[in-house]
Amino acid sequence: MFALCKNFFDDNHDALTALNNGMLKVYKNVGLYDSAKGTFFNWSYTIVRNEALSLVRDKKQSTFVELQEDAVALPEGNPFKSLEWKDVYVYLGKLPPVTRAVCSLFYIEGFSIKETASSLSIKEGTVKWHLNECRTRLKRIFESSCQL
Repeated sequence: MFALCKNFFDDNHDALTALNNGMLKVYKNVGLYDSAKGTFFNWSYTIVRNEALSLVRDKKQSTFVELQEDAVALPEGNPFKSLEWKDVYVYLGKLPPVTRAVCSLFYIEGFSIKETASSLSIKEGTVKWHLNECRTRLKRIFESSCQL
C-alpha cells in the first residue's frame, strides 16, 4: 500500500500520511466490507488510493492548466511497460505532483481519461495535457540517461 501511495507523492511523509488516512478509513469502515463484491485487499486498496487522491487534490501544489477537450492529442503507448517497478518510482519522483498523479492513474492504475479527470476533479483536456507533459518529461529523462 505504501508503494501505491508513492505513485502519487515524492515525499515519504506525504505518502505515509495518505497511507495512514486510508488505513484509518479501512479500519473504521471494516464492517461495511462485503466479500461478495470482491477481495478485502481490493476493497482496502481502493480506499487507500482514494485517500491519496484526496490528499493530492487538497495539497494543490500545482496550478491546473485548463485546456479545451481537443487541445492535446492522446498519448500513445505506456512508457512504463518495459521498466522494473523500482525504476518506475524513480522516474515518477521526477514529475510534478499533479502530473505524477495523472500519470499514475492512467498508466499504472489503468484509469480512463474520463475516470482520471473525475478522480482529480479536473477537465479531460487537462488530463491529456498532463499525460503529454509526462511523456515529454520522461522522454527527456530517458534520453539523457541513455547518453550516460
